[in-house]
Order: sequence, then structure tokens, then C-alpha cells
Amino acid sequence: MLRMIVGLLAGLAIFLYGMKIMSDALQRSAGGRMKRLLEILTTNRFLAVMVGAAITAIIQSSSATTVMVVGLVNAGIMNLTQSIGVIMGANIGTTMTAQLIAFKFNDIIPYTLIIGAALMLFTSKKSYKLLGEFFIGFGLLFSGMHEMSAAMKPLKDLQGFTDLMVNLQQNPMLGVLVGLGLTAIIQSSSATIGILQALAFQGLIPIEAALPILFGENIGTCVTALLASIGTTVTAKRAAVMHLTFNLVGTIIFLILLKPIITLVGMTATDVARQIANAHTFFNIANVIIQFPFALMIIKFVTKVVPGEDKHDEFELQYLDSRLLETPTVAVVQIVKEIIRMGEIARSNVKDGVDAIITFNDMLIDKIYSNEKIINELEKKIGEYLVSVANTAISEDQRYKVSALFNTIHDIERIGDHAENLAEIAQYKMDNKIVFSDFAIDELKLITEKVDSALSNALEALKTEKPGLVELVDDYENTVDDLREQFKASHIKRLNEGDCNISAGVLFLDLITNLERVSDHSVNIADIVRPGVTKMTGLVV
Repeated sequence: MLRMIVGLLAGLAIFLYGMKIMSDALQRSAGGRMKRLLEILTTNRFLAVMVGAAITAIIQSSSATTVMVVGLVNAGIMNLTQSIGVIMGANIGTTMTAQLIAFKFNDIIPYTLIIGAALMLFTSKKSYKLLGEFFIGFGLLFSGMHEMSAAMKPLKDLQGFTDLMVNLQQNPMLGVLVGLGLTAIIQSSSATIGILQALAFQGLIPIEAALPILFGENIGTCVTALLASIGTTVTAKRAAVMHLTFNLVGTIIFLILLKPIITLVGMTATDVARQIANAHTFFNIANVIIQFPFALMIIKFVTKVVPGEDKHDEFELQYLDSRLLETPTVAVVQIVKEIIRMGEIARSNVKDGVDAIITFNDMLIDKIYSNEKIINELEKKIGEYLVSVANTAISEDQRYKVSALFNTIHDIERIGDHAENLAEIAQYKMDNKIVFSDFAIDELKLITEKVDSALSNALEALKTEKPGLVELVDDYENTVDDLREQFKASHIKRLNEGDCNISAGVLFLDLITNLERVSDHSVNIADIVRPGVTKMTGLVV
């Protein structure tokens, strides 16, 4: 018995590790597609179902997809209407693993491992290495299945196991509880299905006993998302409860129709392992078709079950969540959004600083100091998140981008510091009742407009990754450099002619120097998408 348990656990470990390697390889190769799929989520619920199915097929885990959904909802990126579509689609996407297992690839396992190792060891091209990782993961997954199946062979001779199968056939609710408990413990619905199919390969479980366990597995997989929702926003908790509601309702419907479903599934194949795969696919697709028209009713239900309202703290990350680290390609997209939010706060501070100087508005000065604290806190938290993402399985391009984003948040923090300098100039100007001439104010407005254009286009370049915007930022920065020299010369001339006092002149020169530095940092921000510049080092190649 001990040998059987150890063999089963060893096989399960190999199975899960192989699935993780496959998932990591697919994620790194599909990074750009993951980003585009995420953007589709902003459209409609039907497309969200398609995206949920596609993402789950890529990452090979409905649990990981639903945890990602909880993270996205918690970060305010996705609403409940979009999230229910993704959750429904995730249930469809996760059926791919069971269908693959049913093909019995045992005879080709050695070849996939050999090919995978050869591609990883003897090729230098990134795409070939990722393909090699996929083959190795594929081989390990089926090696784990073979090990589990072989380990459970002695169960044929155990009277207790035979009695259990009879009880499961006579008492479907017991099967549901077994599937629920097993999946909640393993935290992987694919692994539970794999164990069922391993039993089927040995002729140890009939479809009548397997189906209730399969239904319970769909409830058990919700435990991961429910645990992930602890400590999140009210809306994120609703998304997790929505996942549970969807699968629970589906299980109840299919338990009522259990006998005709068993007959229907039995007609699809003679092999029980294939019947289990087909039943898993049929259950999840049919469940989506049945409940999709009632999605808004489900949302209303969970809104009543989980009451309350969300409150956002400006000092906290709004687009990032630790749960998104399960899908690092998505996390990188969200990091950029958080950095842009940080950049817009710094941009607002620069404009407020100039306005405070011109209008003598001390309320703007207080606002700048408050925002500067937010900028500093965001720099720290985004930096910590970047470190976490850098330690995950991401592609080389994404790794370069993550490295470059460290420099980006530093540049934005320095822009915030220059805005703080402007606030100090405004305060000194008010305290000492220093007045700028109309010429100086006109010059200040003009250079501020160009600086703001440089920074706004730099942030837009970061957001859209359009290289053409980099040239625009360069043009604005060159204009700012020229204006600084021009205004510096004209101001010195006014000083010499007595049209401006020394105190005002010193402040004005300090002011335009700070603004010119802001445009310099804008160029650094835009450099992340500049053609011919490495994202990691920023050096021209």
C-alpha cells in the first residue's frame, strides 16, 4: 500500500511539474498574444468567454485564470460583466488537458523528451528553446500519467476499493464530495481529471462513478479563487463567489440529468478515459451555453450575497495585484498602466507648480507636496513588483522591458522632484512678494507647454509602444533646449536693462532649468520604445 501511495504521489508530482513547464513555455512564447487578448476584454461578454478559453488553453490551468481574474478585478481593470465571461471561458479552456491525456501518448514519451532536450541543449534560437521546453513538459506530463496509472494497478485486488466504486455509482453526492475535496487539496482540476483517467486506463473506475467526481472537481477548483480573494476589494470577492455560483449551478443541473448524460457520453467512445475527457468537455461547454444568457442575473445575485462598496487608496497600487504574478505576461502589461498613472501624477504636479508660480495659489503647493508623497510610495511599490515579475518565467524581451521600467520609474520620480522644486520656488516667490514681468510669464507659459507636450507624448509612447512618438518627444525636447537658451539670454538682457530685479531673475533661471530637466527625463521615458536601443541597458546598438 505504501509503495502504491508513493508511486501515485510521485506520478502526480511529475504530472504537475510537466504541466507547469508546458505552461511557462506557452506563456513566454505567447506574451504578445496574451496582451492582445487582455485588450479584447474591454469589448463584450461573448468575446470575454473566447479570451478566457484561449488564456486557459495557454496557461493550462483554470485555477490560474480565475486567480488572474480576481487580481484584475481587484486592480479595477476588469468589471464583473467582463469577468464572468472569462470565468466561463476558463472552464472550457481547461478541458484541453483531459482531451490530450485521453490520446495515450505513452509510446512517444521518450521521443518527446529526447527532442525537447536536443532543442534546449543544441539550439540557440529562442523560439526553438521554448519549443524544447514545451516538448519536455509534454513528455513529463504523460510520464506522470503513466506512473500514476501503474501505481494504482494493485487497487484491482482491494475489496475496499471495489466497494467504494459501487458506493460512488449508487450515491452520486458522495462522488461530488470526493471530487470537491480532492481538487481543493491538490489545487488543480487538471490533476484530478488526470487521476480519474489514470484509474480508467487500468479499468478501475466506470463512467457512472467518474462523472459525479468530475462534477465535484468543478466545484473544488473554485477554492483557489476563493482563497485568492481574501483581503481583496468587494468586487474581487464577488468575482470569486461568481465562479463558485456558476460551477455550483452547473453541477446541480447535471446531477439532475445524470442518467441521460451517462448514456450520451457512453455513445461518444468505448474507452472510459476518453469518455471522461468528453464528459468534461461536454459539461463545461453546455454549462456555458445554459448559463450565459443569465450572466447578469448571476452578477445581481453575487452583488446581494457580497454587499458593500470599494474604496481606493491613492498610495496603493491600482493596476497591480500579487495574484497577477501567476500570469507574468499580463502582469507586465499592468505594470505599464501603473507607471503611466504615476507619470500622470508627476505631470500634473509640474503643471500645478508653474500655475502656483504664476497665480500665487498656495493650495496648489499643498497639492504638489501631497502628490509627491504618492509618487515616492508608488516608485517603491512598483519597484518591488518589478523585482517579483523579474523572478518569474517571462520571455527575454519582457525581461529587458522589466529592467528598463526600473529606469522609467526613477525618471518619473525625478520629474516629481523637479515639480517639488517648482513648488518651493512658488512658495519663496509668494513669501518674498516677487513678481515676474509679463515677458517672463509669457516665456514661462510657452516653455511649460512644450515640456508638457514632451512628457505627455513620452507617456503615450510607453502606453502604445509607437516608435513614431519618440521622434515627437525628441523634437519637443530640442525645442525646450532652444527656448531655455533663448529665454536665458533675453532674461539676462532684461536684467542688464533694469527691466527685471535680481531676485526674480535668479528664480526664473532656476525655474526654466527645472523644466528643461523634466523634458530630459521625458526622453528617457520614451527611450523604452526607441528603435535600435536595447531595453535593458538603454545603449544604442
